[in-house]
Amino acid sequence: MERAKIKVIGDVQGVFYRFSAKIMADNLGITGWAENEPDGSVAMVIEGESEAIKQFVRWAREGSPMAEVEKVEVEKEKYKGDIRSFEVR
Repeated sequence: MERAKIKVIGDVQGVFYRFSAKIMADNLGITGWAENEPDGSVAMVIEGESEAIKQFVRWAREGSPMAEVEKVEVEKEKYKGDIRSFEVR
């Protein structure tokens, strides 16, 4: 199991990015959360199986159909196992 902190930069607010992230996370069995940041980015923390995390990060580089992702920053964190579902904040 792994945990990652993700920052998505680009036109990613107001384009259903966070809700699309929830759908993808639920499909992959990933838990975590996604929230808009004041700088216009979307921040996420996710936990799950290694391959599911990799698939989610690949998806994050594209995002929702209306999103225009410029950059995705991924930082591995120590797995905690303290998140039970994926939440849009």
